[in-house]
Amino acid sequence: MGEDGRLRAVVALAQAMAAAHTPREFWRAAALGARDGLDGSFAALSVWERDHGRLKVLVNAGERAVGEEEFPDAETYPVHQFPEITEFLHERWAGGGEPDAWVETAADPVPTGRVTGLRRRGRGCCVVAPIVLHGRAWGELYVARPPRQKPFTSADAGFATVLAAVVAAGIAQAERLEEVRKLAFTDPLTGLANRRAVDTRLDEAIERYRTDGSVVSLVVCDLNGLKRVNDTHGHAVGDRLLERFGSVLSRCGARLHGALAARLGGDEFCLLTVGPAADEVVAVAEELCVRAAELELGEGVACGVASTGDPIGPLKSARRLFRLADAAQYQAKAGRSAKPVVAGRDGTVVRLADAPPGARDRRRFRDAPTVELPEPGTAAPGPPDADAGTDTGPGPGPERPASAAWPVEPPGEEPTETALRPEEPPSADR
Repeated sequence: MGEDGRLRAVVALAQAMAAAHTPREFWRAAALGARDGLDGSFAALSVWERDHGRLKVLVNAGERAVGEEEFPDAETYPVHQFPEITEFLHERWAGGGEPDAWVETAADPVPTGRVTGLRRRGRGCCVVAPIVLHGRAWGELYVARPPRQKPFTSADAGFATVLAAVVAAGIAQAERLEEVRKLAFTDPLTGLANRRAVDTRLDEAIERYRTDGSVVSLVVCDLNGLKRVNDTHGHAVGDRLLERFGSVLSRCGARLHGALAARLGGDEFCLLTVGPAADEVVAVAEELCVRAAELELGEGVACGVASTGDPIGPLKSARRLFRLADAAQYQAKAGRSAKPVVAGRDGTVVRLADAPPGARDRRRFRDAPTVELPEPGTAAPGPPDADAGTDTGPGPGPERPASAAWPVEPPGEEPTETALRPEEPPSADR
């Protein structure tokens, strides 16, 4: 291949990697681009897992031998069988040299690990190029030819070094993009998902619920006592309490397959699940309340649960599930409940969530004055909820005591963040 052909191969490799949308697409593009650029029949991309002391194959592309998978789950090789990736190359780099590629053939007299592999798989030769990222060996690019083809030359090895550098640049760019993505969807204090991630995942979850009936559950938690901790011990201690509760939430959420643990902001957290039954989610929420009560300095957690597995009525939007979980959490906080309140299993949560718009805006349940809840079967005051329509709960449920109340705005006024009940301090949003 002439210089023009190699330049086109480099451009094609870079473009293919840039067009990849997933890690597997990226790995395949890197391997196939290197294979085509070096006129090989097979290529593999491997990463050095330093903590396990092994090379793990990410992709096998091209003419695979019997038993080789395109994306193997467990194809690994102890690095002591390939000392050049960990010892020889490091010594060369330390001396100011370059991480050059090298060629091995099935006819080599010394049966190294790669020579043995060539013979076992019926290949004639290979060129191996280390992939260096941030000054350290990241892994290797491996391209092979069958016995019928001419063996790789030193010029091919030099070009393989160039291709490995292009792959390394692509990996670095992909890592930066992944870091940006994590920053966009991660709470920086706790390392949990943030509100943006929850909104995105919840929309997807509701779509699954509509498509195949998957159970979608949302647990909303309000960490009690954070303002007191901040005022008494300082915000650094408050931050540690938030971090510790985030760890507890993550640990409890791990019992539910695929659960997303998130910090919504301030002292509010949530768990989002798709698949686990409502009873499983409630059991985890109960454990969460117990563990939160054991945290030093904290005052436990107010926890509300809403699940499509309970009789909450049809869902027109993800927003309604959030309203239900938030209303349940409000009930838990108002009643100082040591256990989670579950929408659909309590006679008031569904009606509270489906109250007129101003009466149940998020973070305003506890902010507004209260009026007595109308008797079951009577019309609620205020304009109808455009989002609710026929989207109501399964029925009025048991009659609520006359002393029970729900929050609404006074006529002509918007509730303010300072219009709080004296017994309930504002959340320490930070």
